[in-house]
Amino acid sequence: MTMATSPTTAQTMPFSVVLPEPFTPEWSRIDGITVNGTTITVDPARYFFRYENPTWLLVDWALVQSELLDAAETSKQAVEQCALEFVQAHAHTTDDPAKVLQVAYQVASYLFRDEHLDIPGLDVTEQELKALREATTIMALNRVELDGHLSNVGPCWFFPVATSVVFGFDEAEGKRVDELYHGGWFNETRRRESVLAHAALGGRLVHGCQASADMAGGCVLAYGTDLGAFRTELNDVRHDWMERVVAMSA
Repeated sequence: MTMATSPTTAQTMPFSVVLPEPFTPEWSRIDGITVNGTTITVDPARYFFRYENPTWLLVDWALVQSELLDAAETSKQAVEQCALEFVQAHAHTTDDPAKVLQVAYQVASYLFRDEHLDIPGLDVTEQELKALREATTIMALNRVELDGHLSNVGPCWFFPVATSVVFGFDEAEGKRVDELYHGGWFNETRRRESVLAHAALGGRLVHGCQASADMAGGCVLAYGTDLGAFRTELNDVRHDWMERVVAMSA
C-alpha cells in the first residue's frame, strides 16, 4: 500500500508550467490557479482541499504514443492488461507537479481532439471539448492511494462544477459535460483509447458518479485501488467540497 506523506515546504510552493496553447483565462476564477496565456500557475496552499502526497506515477507520453496506443486487444489479452503491464514496465515516480500537467495535457489533447466534432451522433461542441481538455489536465494532480484514501483533492476533481465556474455553464450544461465524460463519450473505441492513454498517468480514469451525472467528477486511479473505500470516502466529503467550488463563481 502506498502511504501518504506530509508535503515539504518546497512541494507546497507555487509552480508554473507552459503548455502548447493558451488556457481559458477564466480558470483564474478557481482559487489557487492563475492563467497568463500559455502559462498556468498553481498555488497548492490555495488550490488543494487536501494535499497529502505530492508524488505521481508517470510514463513518458512519447513512449505511450509509439508503443502502446496502437495495441490490439485479443481474446487472450484485454487493453487493460496491456496498459497495466506497460505501467509496470515503464512508469517512474515524480514529485514535479508541472511535469504531471505537461503529460496530462498531452493525454487530454489526444482524447479530446477536435476531430471528434465531426463524428455523427457524438454531439459535442468545440467549447465542451476545450473544457474537457483543460479540466482533465488539471485534475491529473489529484491522487488516491491504493487503500482508497483520497490524498490529493482539488476543485478540478469535480470537473463538471469547475468547468461551470470557468465557462459559465448552467446546471444543465454542467451535467451534459459530466454525461459526455462518463457516459456518451465512451463508445468502445474511445473507451479503449482512454484506457491506453491513461497509462501515461499511471492508471485509468474512474468516475465518482454512481450512475447519473451527479457532478462528483473522477480521478485517475492506479490499477488495484480499493474502489469501495474510494467511493465511501468520496461520498462522505464531496458535498462540502463541491459547494466550495460552486462558491468560486460568486
